[in-house]
Amino acid sequence: MKHVKTKSERDKLVIESVVRRFGPLSRVDIRDMTNLRPSTISSLVQELLGEDRLREVGRSNNPMGRKQVLLQFNEQYKHVLGIEFDDETVLVTLTDLHPRIKSSLRESAYLTGGADGLVRQLMECTKKLLRRSKIDVRDLVGLGIADPGLVDTRNGITLTSTTIDFWKDIPLREIFEKAFGVPVLLESKTRARAIAERVQGVGNMVSDMVYVDYGAGIGAGLILEGRLVRGHGWSAGEFGHTHIVQDGPACNCGSFGCLEALVGAAAVEARVRKAIAEGGRSSVASVEGGAEQITVWDILTAAAEGDKICLAIVEQVQNYLGVGLANLANLFNPSMIVLDQRLALAGPDLLEQITRVIKRQALAQATQDLSVQFAKLGDDAGVLGLALMILERHFEIPALKLPKFMIEGTAPVPGHGEIAEPVSPAT
Repeated sequence: MKHVKTKSERDKLVIESVVRRFGPLSRVDIRDMTNLRPSTISSLVQELLGEDRLREVGRSNNPMGRKQVLLQFNEQYKHVLGIEFDDETVLVTLTDLHPRIKSSLRESAYLTGGADGLVRQLMECTKKLLRRSKIDVRDLVGLGIADPGLVDTRNGITLTSTTIDFWKDIPLREIFEKAFGVPVLLESKTRARAIAERVQGVGNMVSDMVYVDYGAGIGAGLILEGRLVRGHGWSAGEFGHTHIVQDGPACNCGSFGCLEALVGAAAVEARVRKAIAEGGRSSVASVEGGAEQITVWDILTAAAEGDKICLAIVEQVQNYLGVGLANLANLFNPSMIVLDQRLALAGPDLLEQITRVIKRQALAQATQDLSVQFAKLGDDAGVLGLALMILERHFEIPALKLPKFMIEGTAPVPGHGEIAEPVSPAT
């Protein structure tokens, strides 16, 4: 919970947050929702209008009485900068306060320079987009980073990554706050995407949802009873490292038979290359650059087009994923499982087959009303999730921090002040 030192500061933020969530609102509506005095509302609204944080947008259409001036939150007042990256791509975006993406920059990830090189690339991409968009850092309410590794969100540190071997113990929040002077949120890419899909994607604000991020790694974003689950050691949702088969292939995590080692992107690509090297015929053999350039996305697309080798391997993907997801359904009983949109490259049959495996393997009670869908937001999900989390934090109604002389040795005064009950911003 953040704090402010004066009641006036708090009341001002209450008004802004209420209008953002429920607007357009009249001053009378604000009074009814907050119990603030009309004189307080009038004064603070004038300040918010002068700072361009609120705008007047016409009058109410009430059938009786005086038409009230309506106030609306100005979503263009500030911006949020989001960075999402993995072992393939770096994406940097600027969003408004809705959030909607206003501008973006995308580059291939630079991994040959080690940790220093990748940090430098993230910094340079950020500066480049700010220059291109003519946005000053003072116009940012926050900066978010969606990291592919295991992330300690509280301390802003990347702990480790199984897809980028040198990416360990990186204090990203400290680095970026020192460079840009704005609040920085570090979150795992999978959890950021889960939030975006729940709020702006197919999730429809369900209380219990699992989002599956598929690529070089396989992660699960867990939302249970409306809360994002991170775990005691920040490793909740490491779905790719769940054990699926005994004596299976070695995994980057050091174990054997993990889901990621069986059907992660690298495993699928290696299996297709091996089949081609042994004389198998596949349409993906003709990709530019030869067999070493085949990607899992090429394989999924070829499977949808009827390529037999790719179809056989994608069938293994859907079976193993289905078994893993059945375990998640039994453990967490979500009402919805959302699959990485890129898996849809394999066609609708993949979704049907995975759903069939889940319902065959999981308890009937766990799958009774379970919906399994492809994600909606695509490549922008991570940065949108970051923006949503940053805005939730920024517009949180603060608590009033009383002076020490009112706290030490003094009981609270009943009925002190006219502060309204907090109204949580929409998430």
